[in-house]
Amino acid sequence: MSNPDAKLMKLDFAPGFHRESTQYAEEGKWYDGDRVRFRAGKPEVLRGYETKVSATFDGNARDLVTWADNNRFKRALWGTEKKLYEHNGDEIFDITPVSVSVTLANVFGTSVGTTRVCVSDGSHGRKDGDFVFFTSAAVIGSDVSLEGVYSISVIDTNVYAIEVTSAAGATSTQTGTATFHYLIATGAENAVTGLGYGAASYQATVCASQTRAWNQPTSLGASDFVNTITQWSLDNWGEDVVANRRGGTIYNFDTDASTTPLRATKVSGATNSTPTTVNSIVVSPNDRHLIALGSNAFNTTSSPTGSFDPMTVRWSHQEDFTNWVPSVSSTSGETVLTDGTEIVGGVRSRNAINIWTDNSLWTMQFVGPPFTFNFKQMGSNCGLISPHAGVDYNGITYWMGYENFYAFDGQVRNLPATIRRYIYDDLNIDQKDKIFAGVNSEFKEIIWLYPGGTSSECDSYVLYSPEENYWTYGTCFWTTFADRTVFGNTITTGTTVAGSNLYNNEPTDMFTGNNDALTSYLESADFDLQDGNELIFMDKLIPDFDINTGNIQFSIKTKQYPESSQSIEKGPFTITNTTEKISLRARGRQAKIRVSCNSTGTKWRWGSLRMAMQTDGGR
Repeated sequence: MSNPDAKLMKLDFAPGFHRESTQYAEEGKWYDGDRVRFRAGKPEVLRGYETKVSATFDGNARDLVTWADNNRFKRALWGTEKKLYEHNGDEIFDITPVSVSVTLANVFGTSVGTTRVCVSDGSHGRKDGDFVFFTSAAVIGSDVSLEGVYSISVIDTNVYAIEVTSAAGATSTQTGTATFHYLIATGAENAVTGLGYGAASYQATVCASQTRAWNQPTSLGASDFVNTITQWSLDNWGEDVVANRRGGTIYNFDTDASTTPLRATKVSGATNSTPTTVNSIVVSPNDRHLIALGSNAFNTTSSPTGSFDPMTVRWSHQEDFTNWVPSVSSTSGETVLTDGTEIVGGVRSRNAINIWTDNSLWTMQFVGPPFTFNFKQMGSNCGLISPHAGVDYNGITYWMGYENFYAFDGQVRNLPATIRRYIYDDLNIDQKDKIFAGVNSEFKEIIWLYPGGTSSECDSYVLYSPEENYWTYGTCFWTTFADRTVFGNTITTGTTVAGSNLYNNEPTDMFTGNNDALTSYLESADFDLQDGNELIFMDKLIPDFDINTGNIQFSIKTKQYPESSQSIEKGPFTITNTTEKISLRARGRQAKIRVSCNSTGTKWRWGSLRMAMQTDGGR
């Protein structure tokens, strides 16, 4: 029976998570949680996800673009450190560009009963994990047909091996003719930190030109030391897609191409002026120029590719991404930015392109002849932390910097993030290049995916609502994020123990993860009565939850002082959509509540819970 002196008090806390101080100092607020958002100030669970296509793909996606072609077919395209992929018609297609093709004779060898085929190609220049496919190939070992794309296992500079699906029926040596198609070389999955003997694994690619042998350190003075992950930047060009892998050239995926298999192809104009080394690309709105951010500078028409400059912005002729030669008949051009050491990335915004260096923000606005574009520095000490850490939403650009979150609406503003210290303390800064920002327009949210703790891959997210001005965070396994504008729900890529998949994220009324239960929880900061001068006694809870099915768990923890090592937990108590009240007995100088859910398919939303409380003496 409830004490008649107790009063029902509402458990209303400020929306969002608040981690800039201690759990006691954040009284009256929510402090911690996972898979929770707020609407109209009230917390609710995130919806679930499902694999969009059962097929997996190789590697971890680093950029993702979705669009509808001229026939209204919905498409998605993404790039990993290994390949470039396209989704179309419930299938995933490998569209990785071919770097070189050669036709060779008498180059295959195999032994009866084995699936291993040795391939001879003098000075092939490949490394372990690169890929090749063959056309016009002869049958090997009496019954082995070389079909599909194969991963290369290097034997020496002239020979490598591949694994086929069926065992050879006979032994063959130096036989067979085929056309070899080598895909662009595989890249780096993780950033390599430090130098010397521990810079990478044996035979890992740590230099642009070679692998490192056993007992061979990299040196501080090595100009070709590579310590960044493989990044892609993708953008639409009409119904097609232009693509760039950081440090390489530019490719085009033509949705109407008739070649089989359909692959992205290298962009090269008649003047051979296309930049060969580019860090990222973006297509300007309305005027449609292809812009290279960090690029070879233009040299001369006889030798159009100059030296690489990470601060150079270069753009093609209007409506023609094959012409990069500045002239009186071309709108192509270039400029060099200042205030920074490299251009990190750029996004389209309202009537301009926002470009970040590692220290500053610039706008690039189309002004027409004779200058084509006007550049203006908008801020300093506000650089972008990774190539995909910025997005534009409703004409305002949001991004994650090295120490703060920012917004640009005509001027650069620091966003007062209530979880800033927590996120930056949790961030694995060695893998910062993997941070990826996205927009969820259904809930008017900005999301950043990031690698937390010691994780080498994105396993966490931080959410910001510009309209309701709250922040939350949680766990995930997504590496990219695309808004719902094409497929009706957000699209993500992610890697689990089962492989890498494309996902439908937060479809309507889905609260499972591939039919499995998803765990969510929410925890308050500590609260007390009369600033803790007297103890609290609590003996009844009146729930007010919107629960569709299943149940949630409610618990309360009390302790005497903020730094007490001992606490007393009451619960967890099970709450369903028919639970009227919960009787309990909890006593302490301060308390905090926790709500959690791990039942399959449960949708829950917090209402206005009330708890019977009263003061209970000074000790």
